[in-house]
Amino acid sequence: MDLVISPDVAAAKSSGKPIVALESTIVAHGLPWPDNLPIARELEDAVRAAGAVPATIAIIDGKPCVGLDAETLELLARDGAKLSKAGAIDIAVHMARKTSAATTVSATSALANRYGIRVFATGGIGGVHRGDAGDVSHDLVALARTPIAVVSAGAKSILDLGRTLEMLETLGVLVIGYRTNEFPAFYTATSGLQLDHRVDSAAELATIIRTHWSLGGGGVLVANPIPDEAALDGDMIAAAIESAVAEASARDVHGKRLTPFLLARLAEVTGGASIRANRALAINDATVAGELAVALRASDRL
Repeated sequence: MDLVISPDVAAAKSSGKPIVALESTIVAHGLPWPDNLPIARELEDAVRAAGAVPATIAIIDGKPCVGLDAETLELLARDGAKLSKAGAIDIAVHMARKTSAATTVSATSALANRYGIRVFATGGIGGVHRGDAGDVSHDLVALARTPIAVVSAGAKSILDLGRTLEMLETLGVLVIGYRTNEFPAFYTATSGLQLDHRVDSAAELATIIRTHWSLGGGGVLVANPIPDEAALDGDMIAAAIESAVAEASARDVHGKRLTPFLLARLAEVTGGASIRANRALAINDATVAGELAVALRASDRL
């Protein structure tokens, strides 16, 4: 597979600097224009501030791109609603047809791994949808197969978090709470779902992840809760989600259209509070991912 690598990402790879992958679906479909462009830039800046190099990933005119220039990033943000949402299984179709698409967690993980990037930051992974245990995001399968560390605020709270966590265990994905004992609920730090493993430093996290990979393990989900000051009221967001899910069901919205629909409805119902929370948690994830990438690179030199 031919990848288009941005100059700064290529330079980082050749010089041995740590790199953090960033997905493009959060820019194209997870957040509305014009809020999404400054947030996309802030995510990249957060990775840089932590000492790593950001690599936002997307498929542009059939070419998988690892690292985007400023013009392409703005195009992705402005025209995101017109772009397809590509999972790992969709990459070949877009390459053959020379079409453009924003990459989900699964596609971003696959392309990042192809280039040897070991750390990836996102807002929240996909999972098992509410009310339909058979509607399971390919993100979970991709995580199980791909030796990459994904830092996220758990799974999107519009999902069935309990079943998602169970599916992660079934598939063999190592889930580690970063400074938390609970699986985060995206807009809130707690879900009531206890985790088996917790770490409190990037250095210890890097050691565990490296050991996991040395034993032939696949993906690691680093569950990193939203900062307390940015978290939404649990009862408020729960009611908003129930309303959005009911509306989606009434309109027969499902499949790849469901998550963007629900996120858009939440933004409306909460008066933009969900967008502000999404920004805060995503930037926090990018920061932790940058710190983890630096710690992994440091352990390479030991």
